[in-house]
Amino acid sequence: MKTQDVIALGFMTFALFLGAGNIIFPPMVGLMSGDNLGWAALGFLLTGVGLPLLAIVTLARVGGGLDLLTSPIGRVAGTAFGVVIYLTIGPLFATPRTATVSFEMGFAPFIGDGSAQLFGYSVIYFAVAILIALFPGRLIDNVGKVLTPLLLLALLVLGAAAVFNPAGSAGVFADTYREAPLSQGFIQGYLTMDALAGLVFGVVIVSSIRARGVDSGRMITRYTIAAALIAALCLSLVYLSLMWLGSTSGVVAPNAETGVALLTGYAHHAFGPVGGLLLGAVITLACLTTAVGLLTALGVYFSRLLPVSYRTVVIVMGLFSMAVANQGLAQLIAFSVPILVGLYPIAITLMLLGLAWRLWRWPRRVFVPAMAVATVFGVIDGLIAAGFEASIPGWLQLLPGSSAGLGWTLPVAIVVLVAAIVDRALPVPAPRAA
Repeated sequence: MKTQDVIALGFMTFALFLGAGNIIFPPMVGLMSGDNLGWAALGFLLTGVGLPLLAIVTLARVGGGLDLLTSPIGRVAGTAFGVVIYLTIGPLFATPRTATVSFEMGFAPFIGDGSAQLFGYSVIYFAVAILIALFPGRLIDNVGKVLTPLLLLALLVLGAAAVFNPAGSAGVFADTYREAPLSQGFIQGYLTMDALAGLVFGVVIVSSIRARGVDSGRMITRYTIAAALIAALCLSLVYLSLMWLGSTSGVVAPNAETGVALLTGYAHHAFGPVGGLLLGAVITLACLTTAVGLLTALGVYFSRLLPVSYRTVVIVMGLFSMAVANQGLAQLIAFSVPILVGLYPIAITLMLLGLAWRLWRWPRRVFVPAMAVATVFGVIDGLIAAGFEASIPGWLQLLPGSSAGLGWTLPVAIVVLVAAIVDRALPVPAPRAA
């Protein structure tokens, strides 16, 4: 691949991750952390950038597919995990939300927020997303070389204004950030759910590289890691500028409870009526590129899993996402969020085990018990997120990190350590005869 193609691949990877949520979260971190912005930003970058980077690198090291990464736990369990991740991140939650959020922030202020306007917008939005996703071999050109530069230009204008023309000065606004800014930032980055998205987008990146005629596994890994690093750098710069915007914009949105109010208030303060158009362009482009990536990933995954074509999957998933965006999204979000929270312990455990793949003599000995424990704690976290915390034993809340949703880390670490010792002590099973 040429250097400009690698850069475009990195831009494409950046655009796939940067959805509306990634633009809305950082300003609130900046606002709430005040004078402790530095520590909060560090915590946010560790999980908001570090986990997606880890997901991409892990998939690159094992060959780019979630099926390969889950192979040690068996085909049935691995397929079930993959289907749940793809459907939840895709048509049941994230893909429809890209349309509704971009409509509400980018177009509703100008054309109204009625059901007819949303339907008309969603038809055009998903028609464009499906059309781009139908040609996965051209994603680097269409997303990396066209849409992402436009998105970066809009973000550059907004970020530069925040840095060189702040609305006010920073101040400590929340006790939680005054007492533990690093952990609070860590939690907010954790909640972006981009680690799950990384497991989905890995196959899109690898497929885009293969479409350029690259067949060498070593070169695919090299280009994938290069793209992940470029994306991580771009994400870090965007997050830092948006956190600074939030930190200094309390005066223009004194009652802000979400990043939307902060961004809207600052855009109007800095650019006047044009600010709404700029913010609309940022949100729309960010959501559209994410929707294209999700539809592409769904097409690749399910066309390999089922006897249907890639194009059929993309069209069906796009139309289903459009229907969800117009009807019952709130109910589906309420159903999907506990699933997302429950998947996180499993996904992170899977990534870390995959990253250390070469340490295991027989990966199944380590993967199966570790994933089993992670699944148990994932179910517990999902129940808590669904409002059933009263049914959870109280002693689980005493585990280190439980208040931040990280109570699973110590039990999983212990199981991995014991399993690794057993793996080293036992011989490698002989391969089965053909």
